[in-house]
Amino acid sequence: MTETSVSLTASETPRGAQSLDARNRLVITLLLISTFVVILNETIMGVALPSLMRDLGIPASSAQWLTAAFMLTMAVVIPITGFLLQRFNTRPLFITAMSLFSAGTLIAAVSPGFEVLLLARVVQATGTAIMFPLLITTVITLVPPATRGRMMGNISIVISVAPAIGPTISGLILTVLDWRWMFIIVLPIAIVSLIVGGTLMKNVTVPRKTRVDSLSVVLSAVGFGGLVYGLSTISTATSPLQSWLPLGLGVVSLAVFVLRQLRLQRDDRALLDLRTFTSGTFTFSIVMFSISMMALFGTLILLPIYMQTVLGIDTLTAGLLLLPGGLIMGLLAPWVGRIYDRIGPTALLVTGSVIVSAVLWSMTLLDSNSSIWMVLAAHVTLSIGLALLFTPLFTASLAAVRPQLYSHGSAIVGTVQQLAGAAGTALFVSVMSSGALRRLAEGSTQTQATASGVHTALLYGAAISVFAIPAAFFIRKTALPEGVEIPAGH
Repeated sequence: MTETSVSLTASETPRGAQSLDARNRLVITLLLISTFVVILNETIMGVALPSLMRDLGIPASSAQWLTAAFMLTMAVVIPITGFLLQRFNTRPLFITAMSLFSAGTLIAAVSPGFEVLLLARVVQATGTAIMFPLLITTVITLVPPATRGRMMGNISIVISVAPAIGPTISGLILTVLDWRWMFIIVLPIAIVSLIVGGTLMKNVTVPRKTRVDSLSVVLSAVGFGGLVYGLSTISTATSPLQSWLPLGLGVVSLAVFVLRQLRLQRDDRALLDLRTFTSGTFTFSIVMFSISMMALFGTLILLPIYMQTVLGIDTLTAGLLLLPGGLIMGLLAPWVGRIYDRIGPTALLVTGSVIVSAVLWSMTLLDSNSSIWMVLAAHVTLSIGLALLFTPLFTASLAAVRPQLYSHGSAIVGTVQQLAGAAGTALFVSVMSSGALRRLAEGSTQTQATASGVHTALLYGAAISVFAIPAAFFIRKTALPEGVEIPAGH
């Protein structure tokens, strides 16, 4: 593969790309705050499922769809955002995204039953799916290459810390209030973001007229949706066909989708332009990003199960034990961005991937007699390793594609986040469940069986994490475009 880099000259650079003035800083700040709020809702439902099952009178198989449907909608909508970001201005897209999210949050807060709540989650996810690619594309367009690492550090806070602290926040709320307050508390924040952003947001991109390929939209929805649906139902499926049929349909549809994009991109008409993968840095970054998101989402769902079922810890304490890791990840992200601006991605990525792999291997030693302090130390160290990965991966990957492909690159990153998150959750839970059932059949207690299942799941995760280490050596910092000079002080 050939390495693709930014090719604009100074005169061709998008407005604001050589200096970050007050207007552009305001735009990015509004997008960061709004995106943090909407992504937080992706994992906030996890620890609330028992309360929802009791209050709404639904089984676990139905309740888990309040999270699965959110991820499914994200996976379906995000690939289309590459087209939306090219076709429409920043401000109307922002208003649309936050209006959808606010409407979904309001519906959830007043929902009388499960069906309406599920609809609300879908509406929320539609707005969320637009916000993340909008943020990425805006930042990569406006921020000078020499300081992108620092700004991408802030984005890392959004994409990694928001999902990580979601369970903790919901645990705290559910300790004193019912589940509707998870949405009631978020609603005024979302509305304020909508009003302030809608008033102050400026258009910072130049849209161009493009036609959407209807067949690509259908193939994308069936392909990505089938994969996420299949992965999300592996652990709860009552028959193999329930998960493997949509997985197979998703793989076939995705293969046809890829072939169609390769054809359409010759005339710049692709829904998701795959020429981003002609960059080796982008391709290896996506591989590492996938592994990192699998580790993040897999441990986010596995550790609470382990702590509550095996160690006998209550929901609130389990959520609080995950909080330090999420906060540390957020605190480190801007510093990692500054280091990236000075030395590039390779050293950070190698160090981070080694730490993540080492921690996952050490976590395979957890059993029914392990101390909660060992769990806390492992999660904090894992969070440090992930903090060293996310910022360099965001920055290096998108800096390595041509400016015309920024929107497609950010859409691909967002789609991979959902697929990898679903895959990590499905892998860890499925392996844990099958391992626990095997031990129960052998006569083990529930605690012993769950501990054994967690051990096996972490063993799989540790083995997968090893593949990220060699990939880290192939990711380099893209040189500044020829003819572009960064003013002093930036």
